[in-house]
Amino acid sequence: MSYSKAKELLRLADFACSRFRGVTLADICEHFEVSHRTAQRMTSALSEAFPHAVEIAEDQTRERRWIVREVPLARLRLSGDEELEGLEFAISRLHESGDSRQARALASLRDRLLAALPVKEARRAEADAEAMLEVHGVAARPGPFVAVAQAVTDAVTAALRGPYRLRFSYNDSLRLVEPYGVLLGARRYLVGRQPDKGLKLRHFRFDRIRAVEVTDEWFARDFDFDLAAHASRAFGSFQDDSQFGEVVWRFAPETADRAAEWRFHPDQRVRLTEDGALEVRFTASGWLEMAWHLYQWGDTVQVIKPKQLADIVHAARRADFDALP
Repeated sequence: MSYSKAKELLRLADFACSRFRGVTLADICEHFEVSHRTAQRMTSALSEAFPHAVEIAEDQTRERRWIVREVPLARLRLSGDEELEGLEFAISRLHESGDSRQARALASLRDRLLAALPVKEARRAEADAEAMLEVHGVAARPGPFVAVAQAVTDAVTAALRGPYRLRFSYNDSLRLVEPYGVLLGARRYLVGRQPDKGLKLRHFRFDRIRAVEVTDEWFARDFDFDLAAHASRAFGSFQDDSQFGEVVWRFAPETADRAAEWRFHPDQRVRLTEDGALEVRFTASGWLEMAWHLYQWGDTVQVIKPKQLADIVHAARRADFDALP
């Protein structure tokens, strides 16, 4: 559902709540200046979004009325059990990445939602969510990541909310940084600016941040900054302007189907060549992280561009891997 449609749905819920006898299709048409057919779609969406709150009744003229009763927010299940599944998924991923603070906050929200549901329904929802997590392999997901001190995570979160400047020791040097966001991966990076070193955005590894302190110095963020666009300049979480440029990989015909399942970069362009190979193109930096990934593909991948990456990868290709990523 789009943001604008969600707002209209909430407006309709408020409108229906304000009328003790509920609202009719004619009321909706007049109030929202929509057609009869659109009003029907709006009432269908209202009943689907708030199944515990919406009643449909007929008055003496046999005209249908939609009545919205006040109930706890937790019972207005916008997506049913999918909401709890989504919360459990997010909590699990946050724990995996070492962000215990955010995981605890979501776990508290989950517990309050469950507490507001009838006992039988809450137990069923919990069981369904747990089963879905196991199916998706989230409940126990293997894989390495760099441990991060909770104090660092908490400080960065608090500073981003301000936004306030952060003061910390980094590589034995005291830094004053304006935080702009966080890049997640095997390592976690803080994206920020050092006012004493200009407007260039810099990356700071969480595991190297020491003696962190949230100052009371508020700063004006650059509203044109887009974290997703900034992150796309790298293949992973490491960026190097001197390496930024077009990247072209060629996956052998016998590997093309497997490679086509992967999204190597948000802006990638792919095409099948006449011999059945898969060509992948994108623009980014981070040759070492690219090389680490491409090593898993053995001798089934060829780097066309850039030459510097090809020199790193081609010397290490192997033909004896039993499986591909």
